[in-house]
Amino acid sequence: MSAHNCDLLVVGLGPVGEVMAALARLQGLSVIAIDKALEPYPLPRAAIFDQEIMRIFQMAGVADQIEAVSLALNNYQFLTARHEVLLDFPIADEGRLGWAETYAMHQPSVEAVLRARCAELGVDMRLGAAMTGMIQDEDGVSATVDTADGPTPIRARYVVGCDGAWSAVRAAVGINLEDLGFDEPWLVIDTVGGVSDGQLRVARQICDPQRPTTHGPLAGGRLRWEFMLKPGEDPVAFAAEDNVRKLLAVWGYGDELTIERQAIYRFHALIAPQWRVGRVLIAGDAAHQMPPFAGQGMCSGIRDAANLVWKLGAVIRHGSDPAILDSYQEERAPHARAIIDTAVAMGRVVCMLDEAAAAQRDAGMIARKAAGAQDVTTAYPDLSGGMFSGTAHAGALFPQPRIDGIRLDDAIGEGAVLIGRNLPAPGPGHVRAVDLDHPRFARFAPALDAWLAEAGGAAVLLRPDRHVFGVGGAAALLEGWHTIIRTKIAA
Repeated sequence: MSAHNCDLLVVGLGPVGEVMAALARLQGLSVIAIDKALEPYPLPRAAIFDQEIMRIFQMAGVADQIEAVSLALNNYQFLTARHEVLLDFPIADEGRLGWAETYAMHQPSVEAVLRARCAELGVDMRLGAAMTGMIQDEDGVSATVDTADGPTPIRARYVVGCDGAWSAVRAAVGINLEDLGFDEPWLVIDTVGGVSDGQLRVARQICDPQRPTTHGPLAGGRLRWEFMLKPGEDPVAFAAEDNVRKLLAVWGYGDELTIERQAIYRFHALIAPQWRVGRVLIAGDAAHQMPPFAGQGMCSGIRDAANLVWKLGAVIRHGSDPAILDSYQEERAPHARAIIDTAVAMGRVVCMLDEAAAAQRDAGMIARKAAGAQDVTTAYPDLSGGMFSGTAHAGALFPQPRIDGIRLDDAIGEGAVLIGRNLPAPGPGHVRAVDLDHPRFARFAPALDAWLAEAGGAAVLLRPDRHVFGVGGAAALLEGWHTIIRTKIAA
């Protein structure tokens, strides 16, 4: 078979593919990334990302640039038609991961930063290029890509499909989607004007059986509106500009708003039962789709990229057994499904059209909230199974304190790290030691000592994606890591 053109072929250059490509280059992999479109999509789509995603942007070296084009929110609320609070999710300006807990975004601005970073890192981006077929063997994948100059072959060691809901990569390897039983049509409207950044920092779901509605800010002085279509309503007529203006007028807005986009979307819940077929994997909307009520669609895809890419680096650059790639779905699919379940639960609260049932819902949720209980939580589970030690805190995201203006990840650097005192030499396995006795880490020592004392271990080993591999004795953690990163995971 011919030589490889690249280590990794990324199909699809939305935010998930861009993060995948950038992180892969930082792993030292050669990357070709293709997309059918000649330019990034020019209008907003995703609206929200959280502190974990900003931390991944930090790993990619673009957090400060993305923070500059984003807007930190301070609350997310579900309200009755009378604006009584059903669900309330206050948002901190700095969370335990070192960034604001939730940001509103303007997707084209975020993508411009990510594309520039990909170019800076040497990703071979080929636009106006569509994958039309692939054949894989024990040594790689041969993909056929249609371009303006005709069909072009690309030979890659691995392929990751980040190509969205209608994924050609997923179809090429015969993976279908499982329907999780939620499918509702909504009109999505993006407007410019009428508000400046910082003036509005609250996103709201209006649980009105007359017309369920979403309202909140995007970055750059924009507003996002979503209106549910009721049974029998014509999508074309509902999305017409005269009707859009009527919907916005109810909120007190007139011609001062420029309508940037109006489109009908179906909010649904789907997940693929298989995320890997040999050397071909899928991520993002190609692997899972969810209603937007938890603001986690793009976030879940970017988590996929952070989880998968260091494992590809271990296999391609360091000779780890390719079986470790099975841990990608093992770890990520239950987490994605838990978030889908949360988004669906939120959607069922919002999308109730029966007035009597909605009144009963309101009374029950308000009473439970007054008693200190909320019907829905956004406390998503830790990762489990896969490449973890099974010790305390394994699978949790490690906190990122910011001290004297410096965040922990910037101090400890990339890759797997062992944190503690009087550490043994890490040996093989590509782990670096972060000894809290070293002056370089002195500013973080009190916070990390306190975390270790609470966790009940002398040391903690962090994976490259900053999930905790395990807590315990340093030597035992290193032995466990060397075993799991270098040998096949037991079935």
